[in-house]
Amino acid sequence: MKIVFMGTPTFAIPSLEALVSNGHEIQAVFTQTDKPKGRGNKIAFSPVKEYALAHNIPIYQPNSLKKETEVYLPILKDLNPDMIVVAAYGKILPVEILKLPKYGCINVHGSLLPKYRGAAPIQWTVLNGDEFGGITTMQIAEGLDTGDMLMTEKVAVKENETASELYDRLSYVGASLLIKTIDGLVAGKITPIKQNEAESSYAPMLTKDMCAIDFSLPATEVHHKILGLSDSPGACCYLDGKRLKVYRSELVSTDSSNPEPGVIIDEHDFIVSCGTGSVRFTEIQVEGSKRMNVSDYLRGRPVRKGTRLTSMQ
Repeated sequence: MKIVFMGTPTFAIPSLEALVSNGHEIQAVFTQTDKPKGRGNKIAFSPVKEYALAHNIPIYQPNSLKKETEVYLPILKDLNPDMIVVAAYGKILPVEILKLPKYGCINVHGSLLPKYRGAAPIQWTVLNGDEFGGITTMQIAEGLDTGDMLMTEKVAVKENETASELYDRLSYVGASLLIKTIDGLVAGKITPIKQNEAESSYAPMLTKDMCAIDFSLPATEVHHKILGLSDSPGACCYLDGKRLKVYRSELVSTDSSNPEPGVIIDEHDFIVSCGTGSVRFTEIQVEGSKRMNVSDYLRGRPVRKGTRLTSMQ
């Protein structure tokens, strides 16, 4: 099958690799424009662009397909793909493009739709402490993740699993489900199912203003926030005036009643009290230092029992 692939981050790579390994012809990839990255603001290519360059696949990087339809619609018409596959592309497709391929435009979405439409479904699955996440393959429609569902696969969220870990796992689940979806569509064995609008919810992009840890919340909410914001943008608090990023934590039981929220109650294990319950930090990064396991950190910089962590500096 002739396929145009549209995607940007690492989540899209297993799907692109699966298409290639299953013998589909990737005519071109569309990916977001190159952006500055890191402290040096060096221009970086997207993972999908890196893959396309390594495999000699033509690359297109429009700023906006909706605003540049007159430029890219003729290109796509000349390619005449049987299908357009989208996996975390991050751009809206205009209706003229949606109508173009024989088998339509198929999206690999990181949630069990209609739950978590939007940019960060996997992160919000973890932030909300859901027991299950999953993948939905769907026909792309004009609305935001509103198209008819084709296939779904439910995946249990592991204990203490971070959003980045679930993101990686689901990228491979999505790749496998994509191939099953394509085979089913070609064989005429898939009946699209409309989404129940009453069950829909929105998963917006994560922002830095979400990062501050509020220790007055129950420990379960603090824990899920830490896991949901890991690796980026990263939950944080302040220890002795220095920013402390927290990438991993665990829920713990304590014998005695907790002191005020945000107080370190076990300096040997970096256990912190919350509104109800406590959390154990297991991976952190102190401002000016590198990311490390808490056990390594405590060997060099012991913390004092009774020290209060704050949400703001």
